[in-house]
Amino acid sequence: MLDWDDLRFFLALARHGTLSSAAKVLHVSQSTVGRRLNSLEATLAVRLLNRTPEGYVPTLAGKEVRRKAESLEAEAIALERDVTGRDTRLRGLVRVTCAETIAAHLLAPSFARLHAGHPDIMIELIPNPRELSLAMREADISVRMRQPEQHDLVVRRIGGIAFGLYATAGYIRERGELNFDDGCPDHHLITQMEDSQEMTQSAWLTEMAPMSRVVLQTSSHEAAVLAAANGGGLACLARFRGDEESRLMRIEVPTEPPRADILLLVHKDNRDTPRIRTVLTHISESIQALGQALQPSGKKEEDVSGVGA
Repeated sequence: MLDWDDLRFFLALARHGTLSSAAKVLHVSQSTVGRRLNSLEATLAVRLLNRTPEGYVPTLAGKEVRRKAESLEAEAIALERDVTGRDTRLRGLVRVTCAETIAAHLLAPSFARLHAGHPDIMIELIPNPRELSLAMREADISVRMRQPEQHDLVVRRIGGIAFGLYATAGYIRERGELNFDDGCPDHHLITQMEDSQEMTQSAWLTEMAPMSRVVLQTSSHEAAVLAAANGGGLACLARFRGDEESRLMRIEVPTEPPRADILLLVHKDNRDTPRIRTVLTHISESIQALGQALQPSGKKEEDVSGVGA
């Protein structure tokens, strides 16, 4: 008889392509993933995955097993959501996924207050640049800065984040004046990777300084903050982070960078589960209370014009 756990390990390996990636997702060792694959193949008496230099690739039989296993997985998750939705207790685990900066600077500091009022709710905070699937129960709640591609989600805007252009005074002295009319030649840019949530802000930066050279790309906003603060180049940063970093100064620009919405996402089947509803309300109130800090209207004293200082 098939072991569903073997199918779960097979799906992870088929999706992620390597033992290390599948093991990380499943929170087990690589040897465990390999052993479970061998168990499934032995039970079915057929090879399901071929190992190639690019990773594990499904065989014809593997493709068919994956299709049916994903159907079973979807049914199991739907059943779990239905049962979870009937849970009326304010206790248990709630998984929250968001970008790294939101996790560290906005949500984590607020959860002590949540725990004080609801000690039986345990939060699992998952900073991740990619959009975890709420439908597949990779997380219960998502806080994002761009519209999701997933379906069957309830999406609510709970705030916004203002951005600015930052660099150190030393960098400006070393690289020279910022001439936006000429595209800022001889300057260095720190941008976000294409699949990050700050693609719009990175696109704005490269359009403002088309003659500059991108010297660092990252999926981490915190990495961009620290790279810029150490003189690495020009970076478009959230103002609540850039303004608080003493080594950085905000540079006046001809056109302000686009702001980002803060979106609160939950699967429609889970939004009325009491513990999830409680965490949704807490996150919404916490972000809204930071409105002025996240979208400041004033300037830092260190703000400089676009021609440098």
